[in-house]
Amino acid sequence: MRSAPPLIRCQGLSKTFGTLKANDSVDLLVESGEIHALLGENGAGKSTFVKMLYGLLKPDAGTISWLGKAVTLADPDAARALGIGMVFQHFSLFDDLTVLENIAIGTAGARADQAFAARVSALAREYGLELDLQRPVWTLSAGERQRIEIARCLLQEPRLIVLDEPTSVLTPQEAENLFASLLRLQAKGAGILFISHKLEEVRRICTAATILRGGKVVARTDPRKESARSLAALMVGEGVADVRPPSTLETGRDLLAVRGLSVSPEIAHGIPLRGIDLTVRAGEVVAIAGVAGNGQSEFFAALTGEGGLIQSGTVSIDGEDVTRRPIGMRRRLGAAFVPEGRLGHATLPQRTLSENIMLSWHETEDVGGFFLSLDKLRQAARKIITRFDVRGPNADPRAAQLSGGNLQKYIVGREIERNPRLIVVDQPTWGVDARAASLIRQTLVDLAGQGAAVLVITQDLDEAFEMSDRIAVICAGRMHPPVPTRMTNREAIGLLMTTAHGEAA
Repeated sequence: MRSAPPLIRCQGLSKTFGTLKANDSVDLLVESGEIHALLGENGAGKSTFVKMLYGLLKPDAGTISWLGKAVTLADPDAARALGIGMVFQHFSLFDDLTVLENIAIGTAGARADQAFAARVSALAREYGLELDLQRPVWTLSAGERQRIEIARCLLQEPRLIVLDEPTSVLTPQEAENLFASLLRLQAKGAGILFISHKLEEVRRICTAATILRGGKVVARTDPRKESARSLAALMVGEGVADVRPPSTLETGRDLLAVRGLSVSPEIAHGIPLRGIDLTVRAGEVVAIAGVAGNGQSEFFAALTGEGGLIQSGTVSIDGEDVTRRPIGMRRRLGAAFVPEGRLGHATLPQRTLSENIMLSWHETEDVGGFFLSLDKLRQAARKIITRFDVRGPNADPRAAQLSGGNLQKYIVGREIERNPRLIVVDQPTWGVDARAASLIRQTLVDLAGQGAAVLVITQDLDEAFEMSDRIAVICAGRMHPPVPTRMTNREAIGLLMTTAHGEAA
């Protein structure tokens, strides 16, 4: 009796950009009913490979077979027609449209009417995806936007689902719901290609893994028989170091002081901040944990001066009241900021890395005076690229040409290079591979060891516990007082994440 052909088989797929061989004779096979991990550090070639599976890129060499027959995927429509669905790490949404309208645009023949809304709502309930269908996308957090992409893909009822970092901005509860959904899809015979840097997730739900390094397949393994550390070593070719604490644990004066801060959001669905108190001292790392959409974005905007209507309270940097002062003055006082949104907020996607330095350096650093010095910008960019191992297709690529992890290393490096006395980082390692995450975390911890104040806003509890001296929790726009990291645990912090300060736990 002949066995059924694999759902998809790729043989010898290769793709070159200039002198960069992004994929070099990659073979991969996914069976029906299999959850298959595609692993590799940032820049290993994962995104290029799945773009060829989805018809966004044409292979230079190699073949793709679907259910035993060779196919040519000319575009995403051809891939979807076969039954291939894709959820990208970077979102493809229209900010000015509602959630429902965005889902309708991505669904063939759909109209954003009541019948379609009922269909989407039913699917969201089935798969545990909380969606406010009438809310404009521009008001949503990264985690909420990710839910739209997942729902839009699942509406196609695909036979093969490619998920690129699907849990990177989901809460633990949302991730659990997603895993349950994936197991249901698996039981129905769907194949799933799962890309994640959260290796414990891979070990838990995947039955096979293909590992890329430098565009080539370097290993195939059953992740259930590996440890997270051994998988990471296969990905990077060496062990991944744990974050080392600073050599001194002494702290100094308050470099960031927030007192009784209450802020009304400028958007209808924003989260008001109420009576927030927080200090970050020289020489320490403070982490703010919380479920997405509980006021993190509003708090970051209040710290940068970019948004929100201040109702009461103050924000001070190194003793200077900056509550109603612009971001430029805050930078001149020694502050640096890394926002959650890499493309569009932290960088201009179509500008080069050297040009993007200007977004945060123009008021505080020597970039050539009144007339910009392109040489100085390029020299600064090269220094950051070398120091933080930023990998791209050429010496000065556009921001949009970098993988998510490499772009994040560059953005963090751009701010570190300014030697700030205070740095506020929102989601520092979202979608970043193990080695890059370790580099970013170690760099921030080392900065604190040199006397800077470091504030990290993160949804990753492992990150919060690994990096911080104290952890605060934000819930429903209120902040629980920070507690020393060594005196708490994940369960206690997890409970606070669902309990607003002042309510009974």
